[in-house]
Amino acid sequence: MTARRLAAAAAVAGALVGTATLPASAADHAPRSHRENVVISGVHLGSEGRDHRSNRALNEEWVAITNNSRQNANLSGWTLSDKHGHTYTFRHFRLNGRATVRVHTGIGRDSRTDLFQDRRNEIWDRRDTATLRNERGRVVDTTTWNDNRRDDRDTRDPRDNHHDRDNHHDRDHHDRDHRGGRH
Repeated sequence: MTARRLAAAAAVAGALVGTATLPASAADHAPRSHRENVVISGVHLGSEGRDHRSNRALNEEWVAITNNSRQNANLSGWTLSDKHGHTYTFRHFRLNGRATVRVHTGIGRDSRTDLFQDRRNEIWDRRDTATLRNERGRVVDTTTWNDNRRDDRDTRDPRDNHHDRDNHHDRDHHDRDHRGGRH
């Protein structure tokens, strides 16, 4: 009788070990995407000129965020920041599946395709880094540009069919306001 109990216990233990290792080994062989579903898909720096601090010029400066998934993504609590610590916080915002939203620097009315930081000064430099973090503070995506050279992405919103790289200019960071967006 003891031999049967030991054999049964060994069989149960073997089954548990097999069950525990099966998903891990299956996951090792499953194709994995190295990209998150929500990414920084484009950056556009406004032009410097006589009106470079006007609201219109500030709203020409934006970062595009794209959801590559079919599922909606809840971005509430996510942040978008530059290398100097200027931070925009997404509040009560869902990005539809396969959709893109532009986060503009200036003042405006938020919509599904355009969000506004409501700032009065430029944020993004000619040499800068944009970092997107989730609600837990984990880096989801980052992109860096140096003059007109960038990392693996170009400087246009995927919604656009054109863009002008000659509009990139140096910025001063006088606005140290770290308030979140109004959504």
